[in-house]
Amino acid sequence: MAASTEVHAFAAPAGYSAIPVMFSEERKSFHCLYAKEHKVREQLDQTRPLNRTLFVINIPSYCTKICLSKIFSSCGTVESVEFQEKPGPSEKIQTVFSKYFNQKVSKGFKVAYIVFTNPSAIREFKILKFQKPYVLSENIQSLKTGVHKWIEVYETSLVDAAALQTHIDDFMKEYDEKVAEEEEKAKEEEGVPDEEGWVKVTRKGRRPGLARTEAVNIRMTEKEKKKRKQKELLNFYAWQHRDSKREHLAELRKKFEEDKQKIALMRAQRKFRPY
Repeated sequence: MAASTEVHAFAAPAGYSAIPVMFSEERKSFHCLYAKEHKVREQLDQTRPLNRTLFVINIPSYCTKICLSKIFSSCGTVESVEFQEKPGPSEKIQTVFSKYFNQKVSKGFKVAYIVFTNPSAIREFKILKFQKPYVLSENIQSLKTGVHKWIEVYETSLVDAAALQTHIDDFMKEYDEKVAEEEEKAKEEEGVPDEEGWVKVTRKGRRPGLARTEAVNIRMTEKEKKKRKQKELLNFYAWQHRDSKREHLAELRKKFEEDKQKIALMRAQRKFRPY
């Protein structure tokens, strides 16, 4: 696993240990990962127990969880490896509604939290000396980089139209069944008083509002933007905004006085006088 290149000193940030790695044995240059013991209150992060967790930074995109497990297996049995884009609390696993859309792809360098099964692995890591870089790309892993990596990412991004259509049909079928069940349930509950004697009233017989089309939504959005832009241009300066408010108040006062005069005139012209 180790390359033939001899390296005797590795610079590392304060508190970290440098782990040299190489993509393949043919490469002459190497890359350093930096690791240290993860020390955070156990109450804040129970997924990363104290005395059993390593924090690793400067991990390139081609380094996988299998690579990290193999590198640190010399210290002890690795229980789990968790990748994140930046340090912080454990990220919640988001529910994936479809494998065709909203797939998050991590790019660039990342960090990792490595949890061992035994605390002795952390002590082994602290006394471990790295004299040669580890080779990441081996026959069992077949890591890809450069043009080969781009081709793989591009091929993965392509969607089979037939499979996508089948997925959409299944989703819509499930959705229609769910809507039908809700309508049946609403019909059964309609007119039946609950425990407190209240009766549920629905909007049956009333025509539901039609959903806006995409063209209408775009037109309404453009109209709002235009109206907002005109308003911003109208009151560009603060004194213009202040003057427009003053003029508006003056118009309201003038209209109020005119209405008072009209009311007084109407009262004076009343023909019916009971006393």
